[in-house]
Amino acid sequence: MSDAASPSTQAPTTTLGDPRWLVPLSLLAMYVIWGSTYLGIRYALVSYPPFLLAALRFAIAGTLLFTILRVRGVALPTRRQWRNAAVVGTLLLAGGNGLVCFAEQSVSSGIAAVAVASMPLFAAVFSSLYGERPSRGETIGLALGFVGVVVLNLGAGLSGSPLGAAALIVAAIAWAFGSVWSKGQDMPKGPMNTAAQMLCAAVALIIIALLHGERLPEHPQWSATFALGYLVVFGSIVAFSAYLYVLKTVRPALATSYAYVNPPVAVLFGVALGGEHVGPFDLAGMAIILVGVGIITMMRTRKA
Repeated sequence: MSDAASPSTQAPTTTLGDPRWLVPLSLLAMYVIWGSTYLGIRYALVSYPPFLLAALRFAIAGTLLFTILRVRGVALPTRRQWRNAAVVGTLLLAGGNGLVCFAEQSVSSGIAAVAVASMPLFAAVFSSLYGERPSRGETIGLALGFVGVVVLNLGAGLSGSPLGAAALIVAAIAWAFGSVWSKGQDMPKGPMNTAAQMLCAAVALIIIALLHGERLPEHPQWSATFALGYLVVFGSIVAFSAYLYVLKTVRPALATSYAYVNPPVAVLFGVALGGEHVGPFDLAGMAIILVGVGIITMMRTRKA
């Protein structure tokens, strides 16, 4: 007779690898870490120029991730996949994140996160250009979201920095177009896609930084270097790994819920730790944008 307990009498065990633990922990990592990266960028900008900061972040993170994947036997991308990764990485990471770093020289971290939250609005517009006509509900969400963008630009956070505001809008547009364009392309598989995009984006950012006249600091403050390390390890590797796990484990609507949580988390970090101020127009703009994005997401979930 076997000593093993029957399924009906065996006590349930819960390990750290159990999705009941890993999903909430991964969501928490996405919410908190990605929400805090905006403030991390602001601290790193004390010593590092914006485009070189982004270049260092993605060069280091991309090299680490690429090396780990190759050691594990993951195949190299094809020439076409490298080309597509270069296009998408330049749009998402060089155009998107690089311009966020540039904007945060004059715009608070919390307001930058709120402006970037408008990305799904532009993505919906670009999707319509590729034949995905928005439904009536999505059109309402788009209109409401863009009203929020206007309200946000009336607030003190962006109205005092027209160049920073423009950079954030272009960043959201670049991220949105890159996301939509990539759907129909032959991209590297799994995490190799991210590694390839990071490496290609780092090259593009170095070129932009040189054209912008940026140079590495001779004596960077330790706090700025620590912030850069935080962005590399936690922002680019830990949080993204959590995102990949959640994306393959739960419904897409839950996996992408960070889009609603990150802006208020970033605002809270900026106010609590960065001494930033958020005005009524800023808060109203954030609320309207997130409602608009929420409507679009719900409509698309129903269509799926």
